[in-house]
Amino acid sequence: MLRQVLHAGLRTSFHALGRFVASHPVFFASAPVLLSILLGSSFSRYRVEEDVESLLAPKHSLAKIEGNLVDSLFPVNRSKHALYSDLQTPGRYGRVIITTRKGSVMDPVHLDAILKLHRRIYQMQVTVPATGFNSFNYSFSNLCLLDDKNVCIIDDIIRAMEEIQSARNSNRSVPVLRYPITQLADGRQAYIGHQMGGVQGWGVRSARALQLTYYLQAPGGLMDRVASQWEKAFCAELQHFAELHPKLGLYPSTSSSLRTDFQFSSVLARRPLLASLGVCGVLVVLCCSMRDCVRSKPWLGLLALLSITLSGLTAAGILNLTGATYNSTYLGIPFVMLGHGLFGSFEMLSSWRRTREDQHVKERVASVFEDVMLRFSGSTMIHLMTLGLAASPLTNMEAVRLFCRTAALAVTISYVYMLSFYSSCLVFTGYLETGYRHGCFCRRVPKPDRLDSKPAWYRSSTDPHPQDSHLLLGCVRRCYGDWITNTYVKPFVVLLYLVYISFGLMGFLQVTQGSDPSALVAMDTATVLYTRAQQRYFSSYSPVIGFYIYESAPYWNASVQRDLLEYAKGFQRISWLEAYLNYLSDRNQSTSQPRENFTRTLRHAFLREPQFAHFADDIIFAERGQGEEPDVAASRIFLVAKTTENKREEMSVLLDTLRRLSLTSRVRFLIFNPSFVYLDRYAAAVSSPLRHSLLAVLFLLGLSSLAVVEPLVSVWLGLTLLSVQFGVLGFMTLWGVELDCMSVLCLISALGHSADCSGPLLCGFAAGRGESRTRWVRVALERHGVPSLQTLICYGAALVPVGSIRSNLTRTLFRCLTLTAACSALHTLAFLPTLLTFLPPSKSRGHGPGGEGQRQEVECVEMNDSTRVVDQITTV
Repeated sequence: MLRQVLHAGLRTSFHALGRFVASHPVFFASAPVLLSILLGSSFSRYRVEEDVESLLAPKHSLAKIEGNLVDSLFPVNRSKHALYSDLQTPGRYGRVIITTRKGSVMDPVHLDAILKLHRRIYQMQVTVPATGFNSFNYSFSNLCLLDDKNVCIIDDIIRAMEEIQSARNSNRSVPVLRYPITQLADGRQAYIGHQMGGVQGWGVRSARALQLTYYLQAPGGLMDRVASQWEKAFCAELQHFAELHPKLGLYPSTSSSLRTDFQFSSVLARRPLLASLGVCGVLVVLCCSMRDCVRSKPWLGLLALLSITLSGLTAAGILNLTGATYNSTYLGIPFVMLGHGLFGSFEMLSSWRRTREDQHVKERVASVFEDVMLRFSGSTMIHLMTLGLAASPLTNMEAVRLFCRTAALAVTISYVYMLSFYSSCLVFTGYLETGYRHGCFCRRVPKPDRLDSKPAWYRSSTDPHPQDSHLLLGCVRRCYGDWITNTYVKPFVVLLYLVYISFGLMGFLQVTQGSDPSALVAMDTATVLYTRAQQRYFSSYSPVIGFYIYESAPYWNASVQRDLLEYAKGFQRISWLEAYLNYLSDRNQSTSQPRENFTRTLRHAFLREPQFAHFADDIIFAERGQGEEPDVAASRIFLVAKTTENKREEMSVLLDTLRRLSLTSRVRFLIFNPSFVYLDRYAAAVSSPLRHSLLAVLFLLGLSSLAVVEPLVSVWLGLTLLSVQFGVLGFMTLWGVELDCMSVLCLISALGHSADCSGPLLCGFAAGRGESRTRWVRVALERHGVPSLQTLICYGAALVPVGSIRSNLTRTLFRCLTLTAACSALHTLAFLPTLLTFLPPSKSRGHGPGGEGQRQEVECVEMNDSTRVVDQITTV
């Protein structure tokens, strides 16, 4: 009883709203346009997100806390001897991978060219500001990090190559480089595994690649602008040098490369998005057209697209005024709006064609609102529930949260504009139809006896079923409905569904994480080329992992020494502790000494040796008291693991293993590498919004079944959403799409899209009474399957130009949205119509018509008057 009362109350409210809109069409048509123009003028405040790491890395993770602790203990500026390019990532830097087309980078010709490039970069100057009396020329020496002798810190491999070049020029024996740890001329050991790639042999006989890094100091303000200009000049210099030396391949990367290449997808997508709008406009006009020139409404299709465009412009204006920033993941929002808006417009047009033509336009619009708006509002609520919960603080991925927040705003405005702007346009076209005017040219159609002198596009239909003059509607009514419900077709549809589930399960079991941010940037950009070269030549070893002991520990204790040596066992390592213990052993001193003796020898003997002086960067001493030796408050060692091609997966396993070890160790330590920020809790951060949204939809359906819709409709819709989601997730994995933030955004929006397509079909079937299941499946397909099919055709065509964009991000978007449309079409047009013919809800015979059954079949009576021909009158 409560369900019936609420249902009737909502329908009555929407009926009154439709009559009110139809009574004031000019206001509801002009207000959204004026508001969109007003808010659209705020694009002068358009801003692009600068911090890509905050978007693509989990917002709350242990790795970020550890990174802050590491930066406070061992900041980059504190290092006065050596830097590891894949461990320290300061604010600004320039990095380049140099490869040879043929031969080795250690060949004399290539080695001389590389050192020449190094000198050109070292001497390169930028002028800031570009013009004026206050201009100043800045070179690398003005921006670099300085060592303890106020000389720029450069990579160890440069020093080694300069020694080799000097030896060759003076006809001395060339020093042998060891890999991955070599010994320099000053006796210091240096790890060069991240600087030389494609190495053959432990003693370096040949190397295919070399990586150089130039660190900049950019404390902010003017120096940050100077560093930014230096990075641009760095890339330009490398491009010019590559033209002069075609035998070398240069792959640059700077601190701004990821941000620039990530946002470049939006630039590449401008023309394809306009093409999508054009293709969709042509198809939506065709879908709204009929052979009957009076009942045809091609302009209404374009007005539906205009309504969606105005709502997007309004949402963008609100974002600009609130100071929000844009990023490339927002490219998916127009398709969320397009799918939902087209569904509502085609449903309203289908309902309009079923209204009585002898009624006044206001009554017809009110009937459309009463019939459609309850379902359209329900699907909008599903969109807002899924997007709203994913936009909540529960979401740990900032890109997902911002996308869902913006998409929820856009869907809300699109819903309001559909009720106002599009509905008022429906009123105007309704008056054209009532005045018997041409649906395209808006000219009055003459009487039947004068039609012979007019072109073919002035012919109006005299078919007993005017709906058959619509191509898709006629095909579903006459052919498809009977075919899909045929007894001999049903087994094949069920078999197709089993195949669908099988392949979906196959893909579901192979889902992989996509935590690499380079997989979300435009193709053929500096980031992609650099990452590809790094994976090809530098995948033998992991990035340098910092092993940080952040509390005072009894290093003089033999058991602690054994534990720390055991932890580092199996790694390539640069360890001050191991070097110090070997130093004591070589001098026949005990490694287990009293604290003061251990510390005194460390400070006054070991660290003052030239070959061990660089270890001073790795130890922090804390004063105890006057006359006492200080404690070792914190220290670090560097570890490098041997890896295979699955480098990121192995790093994730290594991170989890060492973290578990840190929980049981007597020594308080942590491990850190900048890549851990993307790896740490990435799977949970990406999948949690999807789980929350799915649970929210199921909860909403369960709650609504108590008061608004029939319980079986909620059950069927929930199962359909789960099936579509399962299929999209499985098939996208088989298509080569990883589970990253972009694919999760598509999966979240897929919930609302599948609800748009299948919800009205289920409601239309469940509302029918007094007929067989097969009969009501055909009626539901005719009334609601055709609008869903029209939406899917236009939506799929709009996606085609997106597939041509050379971007990894849009490729993921295209594949996921295409699979969403395909899986939704299969369920709406094949699986559900077949399964509903023999599964609940049942159809009780002998009851009077109710719900949607109140709209009976059309009894056609032709009536002539002086102004028009009325082809159909609906009688009850």
